[in-house]
Amino acid sequence: MGVREVLRVLRKRWWLVLGMVAIGLGAAAAVNARTTPTYATSVTFFITTPNSGINEVYQGGLFSQQRVKSYTSLLTSDRLTAAMARRADTGLTPDQIRVRIDASPTPETVLLNATVTDESVDRSRQLAGLLATEFKALVETLETPPDQKLSSVKVEVVAGPTTDPTPVSPRPVRNLLLAGLFGLLAGAGLSILREVLDTTVKTTESLTASAGAPVLAVVPVDSGLKDAPHRLVTTMAHSPRAEALRQLRTNLQFVDVDHPIRTVVVTSAVAGEGKSSTACNLATLFAEAGRRVLLVDADLRRPKVAEYLGIEGAVGLTTILAGQAAIEDVAQPWGSGMWVLPSGFQPPNPSELLGSEHMADLLEHFRSQYDIVIVDCPPLLPVTDGAIVAARADGALLVTRARKTTQAEVAAAAAALGSVDARLLGCVFNMVKPADGGPYSYYGYGSVSPSSGRHASGRADTDASVRELLDAAADRPEAPVSAGR
Repeated sequence: MGVREVLRVLRKRWWLVLGMVAIGLGAAAAVNARTTPTYATSVTFFITTPNSGINEVYQGGLFSQQRVKSYTSLLTSDRLTAAMARRADTGLTPDQIRVRIDASPTPETVLLNATVTDESVDRSRQLAGLLATEFKALVETLETPPDQKLSSVKVEVVAGPTTDPTPVSPRPVRNLLLAGLFGLLAGAGLSILREVLDTTVKTTESLTASAGAPVLAVVPVDSGLKDAPHRLVTTMAHSPRAEALRQLRTNLQFVDVDHPIRTVVVTSAVAGEGKSSTACNLATLFAEAGRRVLLVDADLRRPKVAEYLGIEGAVGLTTILAGQAAIEDVAQPWGSGMWVLPSGFQPPNPSELLGSEHMADLLEHFRSQYDIVIVDCPPLLPVTDGAIVAARADGALLVTRARKTTQAEVAAAAAALGSVDARLLGCVFNMVKPADGGPYSYYGYGSVSPSSGRHASGRADTDASVRELLDAAADRPEAPVSAGR
């Protein structure tokens, strides 16, 4: 994963990074509030040995440096802490005093530093004073030979005891900074890990690789469709979604120039990917371009076309397949140049009906009567209906919803089409969010300003005839039954 991809992931999952930072800061604030402040008192000892000549001075210095290393452990010895416990009225045991003492030598010197930390400033200062007195007496006792009266080592206090008025623990600012940094790193790590473990289709490259077919259109998600998710693009002619579906219409016309596509199956791997709305919109856009279009709802299990277009769906394809009506009796005109054939009643054997010779003959009849036939079929993975119809059509479009459909599902859907020798014309990458990037976010397509007739990006329509056509489509009512009949 490159730097640009990492930045894209962090921008997309900023809420996770921000949440981890907030958790880290909250934890640090709780620790700061619950931790009792502790204060430190420091004292520095100077270790020397008596000498009378230059050689003795040098040897005494080396001797003192070696002794300092041993005295570090002596500062926390049982003998010293027991002596301090006897002399001090602190209520502390030798073990409790020991954990409050920290000793460290200054490298390459004869200086020894000791620090006493305690929750009480006064007791910290008292223990440091006792430590200086008792340590000096203990060293002189241990270093005085039996036959001499003077110690061979001299201990002097050269600094302290000095108490820092600022608590050494907790350190609120440092804790908050470290917690914020840790939360930032943790949030970034979780975001990247989640992205790596996410096997859904997120890019056109991964969709092409999984399906083994090109991506014919990248359809962005439209926030304006939250209240009307099935609203047709002809009512919002200048939206990025409408531009993407027009690109799909154009690409379909040039998929095979020598053998123009006449019957197209629109399907998906699983449910909820937007295949029915794509089929409806694509049909209306072909009709807008002056083509004679027939939209067939072959999803006999969960039909949606009649509901999306606001027409009667009680009679339709199954009525014809059952021999109860002719195509002219049940195909309903919708707008100019478009007819809709709903699914009709729900049969108990949809796969058998769609795989019958009658269905094959019906598709051939549709092909001869209309410029283009768009067939909405069920998802490929749950049932075989879509693959059966796709095998008898000129090709199929695979609608894939961004960040919902997994790469394995796309590959399985493509394999289902291949198993019946159906032609996969390409994929429609649907509901792509702006955070994932896309051609329409790059070009800056936006809504149209009613006062100026220009796009939100400032680009004006220069072709008057095209503008009039789009404006006429935009004025078409959302429930087009009355307009189409």
